[in-house]
Amino acid sequence: MGDMLLIGLYALLAGTAVAGAGAVVLRLLRGRSVLVHILVLLAVTVLAVVAGVAVVAYAMFLSGHDLRVVLVTVAASAVVSLLVGGLFGRRLAAAAMWARAARERERRLEAGRRDLVAWVSHDLRTPLAGLRAMAEALEDGVVADPATAAEYHRRIRVETGRMTQLVDDLFELSRINAGALRLIPTAVPLHDVVSDAIAGVAPLAASRRITVLAPETGWPVVRAGEPELARVVRNLLINSVRYTPADGTVHIAAGLDRDDVWLAVSDSCGGIPADDLGRVFDVAFRGERARTPSTAAGGGLGLAIVRGLVEAHGGRVGVRNVAGGCRFEVRLPAA
Repeated sequence: MGDMLLIGLYALLAGTAVAGAGAVVLRLLRGRSVLVHILVLLAVTVLAVVAGVAVVAYAMFLSGHDLRVVLVTVAASAVVSLLVGGLFGRRLAAAAMWARAARERERRLEAGRRDLVAWVSHDLRTPLAGLRAMAEALEDGVVADPATAAEYHRRIRVETGRMTQLVDDLFELSRINAGALRLIPTAVPLHDVVSDAIAGVAPLAASRRITVLAPETGWPVVRAGEPELARVVRNLLINSVRYTPADGTVHIAAGLDRDDVWLAVSDSCGGIPADDLGRVFDVAFRGERARTPSTAAGGGLGLAIVRGLVEAHGGRVGVRNVAGGCRFEVRLPAA
């Protein structure tokens, strides 16, 4: 029994020494990734076993041959343990990183949902109050002047159109976030989509004296869902026209870069502050501090919809400041 206690003590001391060294190493590496910590913990565990067996083997005064057999066996087992542990440790670290990214994304989505509810509540409450007041004035006969009544009817139509657009945007954004968007990719001539979008934004651009410029030729063909792509281009153009000062210019162009088609919309908004560049595509972010205020500003959903639709196509969208304004760039797979 005494020999067994002595062997256990030797193994405990050897393992404790290795564990102490491992604790120091972990403390020095506390700023590193999860994978590094997992590998260090695995190495400490295996080395503690190896050290205990080696110390006990020396203490037992084994023959040289027997000692080598024990050490080779333990070393082989340690190598196998480290390889298998490293493989599964890498998967565990990847899962941990994915879980952390998922939690961070969920926090951002929850914050976006709260902001969205606040923005939508404000955007609906104000026009609804105005619509109710105008409807009551017309119903009670308070407004008898035909010109004033016509103006009330026009304002009711305008506000109703704005709320309809807001509801449409909310529906589209909910489809994207719920994964209910069903794309039917086809070969879409970008020239046709851009021409239709420019024609659709022409009244807004004319009212603000904004010039929309686009080249006549050089438009590639992109593989995408045509209605969704049309919405992307339309939202980008409307956003640039809204935030470009009067008498400004909006440029739209496209080209082919290897296997990607890029589409760029550049404006003369004056640029976006660096702190806001990463938030431009967030839900309900309007960027009044970054751009010229506009009474025609939307519900802050247009660019969020753009990002969702582009990512649904397997593409990406970004924004950067250029001389006098900013440039939105979309990249999609070529047809």
